[in-house]
Amino acid sequence: MGDEGGLEILNKLEKEQTNLSLLQERLAKSAQITKGIGNILNTFEQRLSRLEETILPVYNETESLQKAQYNIECTMQLLDNVIGYYEVSGNVEHIIEKGPGEGGIELDRYIDALNRLYNAQKYFEKNIPQSVELINVSSFFHKGSDKLNAEFKTILDKYNTPILPIVLLDFIHFEESRDMKALPKQIPPEAKEQLIKISSWLLSHNRDEFLTVYGKTRGSVLQRSLTMLRNHQKSVSGGSVHTSANSPMLKSKFPSRHEAKRQHSTRRLQAFERKANRMFLRASQTLEHSTGFTLGSKRSSHLDTSYSGEEVDNEQEMYNYLICIIALHKLMQIEQYLMKEIITPNHRPQVFELIVREAMDTLVQDGENIATRAKKCIQRHDFGTVLVIFPIFKQLRALKPDFERTIEQWDLNVKQKFESILQMLQTTGAKALDDFIESLRSDSVTQLPPDGTVHELTSNVIMFLEQLLDYSDTIGIVLGQDPIYAKQLEKLKFADQNKAFIGLYIGKVLAQLNHTLISKSEQYSDVALKALFRLNNNNYVLKSLQRTNLLELYLISEPKCEEYYHTSIQDHKKAYSQCWNKLLNYIESDDPFVHGEKLKDKERAAVKEKFAGFNKEIEDISKVQRGYSIPDIELRESIKRDNKELVIPKYNAFFNRYGVLNFTKNPEKYIKHKPDEVSAIIDRFFDVAA
Repeated sequence: MGDEGGLEILNKLEKEQTNLSLLQERLAKSAQITKGIGNILNTFEQRLSRLEETILPVYNETESLQKAQYNIECTMQLLDNVIGYYEVSGNVEHIIEKGPGEGGIELDRYIDALNRLYNAQKYFEKNIPQSVELINVSSFFHKGSDKLNAEFKTILDKYNTPILPIVLLDFIHFEESRDMKALPKQIPPEAKEQLIKISSWLLSHNRDEFLTVYGKTRGSVLQRSLTMLRNHQKSVSGGSVHTSANSPMLKSKFPSRHEAKRQHSTRRLQAFERKANRMFLRASQTLEHSTGFTLGSKRSSHLDTSYSGEEVDNEQEMYNYLICIIALHKLMQIEQYLMKEIITPNHRPQVFELIVREAMDTLVQDGENIATRAKKCIQRHDFGTVLVIFPIFKQLRALKPDFERTIEQWDLNVKQKFESILQMLQTTGAKALDDFIESLRSDSVTQLPPDGTVHELTSNVIMFLEQLLDYSDTIGIVLGQDPIYAKQLEKLKFADQNKAFIGLYIGKVLAQLNHTLISKSEQYSDVALKALFRLNNNNYVLKSLQRTNLLELYLISEPKCEEYYHTSIQDHKKAYSQCWNKLLNYIESDDPFVHGEKLKDKERAAVKEKFAGFNKEIEDISKVQRGYSIPDIELRESIKRDNKELVIPKYNAFFNRYGVLNFTKNPEKYIKHKPDEVSAIIDRFFDVAA
């Protein structure tokens, strides 16, 4: 067992020695190979070094040749460009002469020719400024630029058709719409693209004449659109502002084929017109209801009926004026939308000012003319016509925010002109309100109603004040500019300032009216008639205040105004009752006559005098007061009732006391009226037909 183990170890040792000998042999071969590779690398390095010394000069020479070739090519290209600059005049002459547009050269090709001329011009200016070629190129370039400018105007002129009134009115109807796609199309897309290309090229080459051309051309279109609308409104109105919304005149406003489209487009305008019509109609009905008077279509004499035709013209002119301003606002939006792509942002304000300048100046002038005519109306006390200023002022104030948004960042002058129109209307309206009070103070009409009825001045004042109610907010703004009203407002401490201003104004008007009526009533020689006149007018004012919102506003400035009128009415009734004093003196005697006693001659004469005096007085009073007037039924019956309560009981006692006495042989000569007959006589008072 021990021998076998030793043998195995010897075998392994022999095997390992064999492997070691093999490894050493291989290491020797590897060292030999390494040495051979080192020799080869050394040889390669030597050869590479010699190659570099040989090739590098060739490479450098080749690079120099390439640079020379590149320079030659660039020089040739520059020479070609220079030669092209010399040839460009001849090459594009026929293009420039023919011009762009219809019958000429296609726009892109024409602009390319201009660009070639421009480049040649810059070359000669920089390199050969004294050359003849520069003169030729510059001449063609300016000529071509002028023709491009002319083409811009030609395209604009081709599409300068104004917007028809029916289209503009339809667009006004959709004023709340912000979708600019609904705007009337002015220039087709193809033409607009040409305008954009032309404007872009001209502006990039310092030719901005087209901006003025664009502004004036589009301004002319805008002005003609307004003129056509104005003429259309005049032809439709037929010179009358009192045309009802359902009248044949309005129905024929547009041809029948447009009827369906027109109905909704003019609804807003008709509403404004109907509102203006109702102003006078409502006041007329009010007066008729309260006094029994019928005005019909006649205006009050205090408002001067001798100018009725011109008044209608004034009202229609003001109405048309409002429509034109609203239309101008819409036309501005159309023009702004149109120029957004054609005109660059920094040039839009000056172009926009050019577009709207003439139209705005015209409207400002029209506004000044209206103000002048309104002042003439004020001078002749035609305040009813001037009232139309307030709805216009109200509408324009409502339009102001949209108008300012439209012109924001465009042109300040347009905003200032719009403000001047508002200020002008406000000033005129304020003057009308002030002068109305002054007209009451200086009223020169001395003739009073012979029957003591409500004075026309009173009915006109109430009519005027009622008309103001439709525009209380607007008039409140106008009055608020007056320092006097502003100071008085501080004392009232009322939340709604506009209502408070109207209340203050109503108080001033009615106070002056009352003062004027009292002064005028002094012309009556009959105390009873004077009292009835004051009574009728005070009662009419009170009833009118109670029937309308006027009282609510008046109470703001004068909390006790209603109490004042009630007290005043009672005072005037008391003053009127004095007309019975003389008659009552005949029947209020306390003479101690005893029934059945034989009267003395003196006593019989006294009784006869009492009956005769009573008869004469009742007949005289009846004859006079049948001709007096109390138009308010309730007041009239109240006065009759008061008269009976004052006279009948006393006459009844007098009749029973003295009628049975044997004071005459002809009692029918003195005892003419029984108590019930006296009552019937009083019932016939204030009735001229009785």
